[in-house]
Amino acid sequence: MTLAPSPTYRQKFGKLPRSVTAVPSEVQHGELVEAHSHPWVQLLYASEGVMRVRTELGVWLIPPRRALLIAPGVVHELTMLSRVNMRALYIEPFAAGHLVDGCKVLEVSPLLRELIVALSLEPVDYPPGGRGEALARLILSELAAMETVPIAVPWPRDRRLLALCADIMAHPARQRRLDDYALDAGASARTLIRLFPRETGLHYRQWVQQVHLAHAFEMLARGESVGAIAQTLGYASPSAFTSMFRKLLGKTPQHYLAEWRGAADRGRSGATVHAA
Repeated sequence: MTLAPSPTYRQKFGKLPRSVTAVPSEVQHGELVEAHSHPWVQLLYASEGVMRVRTELGVWLIPPRRALLIAPGVVHELTMLSRVNMRALYIEPFAAGHLVDGCKVLEVSPLLRELIVALSLEPVDYPPGGRGEALARLILSELAAMETVPIAVPWPRDRRLLALCADIMAHPARQRRLDDYALDAGASARTLIRLFPRETGLHYRQWVQQVHLAHAFEMLARGESVGAIAQTLGYASPSAFTSMFRKLLGKTPQHYLAEWRGAADRGRSGATVHAA
């Protein structure tokens, strides 16, 4: 997947006001943020809603309580899969240290969430030595301690895999034989099987599981039941889907479903989001 920066995209800042700058916004379902890159590290975090981030490295679906760290210069495009309450952090590379190389999904601890929300309520040019600067230092410390979440869908570059991967991503429950994809690609099924590890770092079945995992996170964040998700993704039963999910992440989908329902309830009773 080739992404070129959109000529119409405009950076929010010519220069960051501070080494860590927080920008809150509320973005509507379906809105597209055109392909672009930043000279800074960016953290994309949504306290509510789900967004899809696409880069040449892969596709990430980012639900609540997770965030995507993006290295400087990585071209990325955002699509809102629901209404999203977003908090974007922009971090000067010298302040970020070795936080990120490429992109990675992070768990967002309750403490980190509150720090991000608090900094987003400060002016972007918060006074040096004040509360904003103290929050920024704590954010950097927390980011360095956060666990990563393996929900990336790495994307191939070889043309023989591109149409196959795009079709599976768009229709994750479609039960199409690999031989049929091979016929479309003008290659044998065995060739496609060999290409997957080289192009994506995953075997074919592992890659399909990552697609299912990404779609499952999106549906869980919308509050859909485990049974509905299993059926949508083509699993024989909810228990079969739950087994795959727990094997890959060490937690059940019910765990995340309860977590996000609780977060949504707290968000509805909390403070109003101020759009950037």
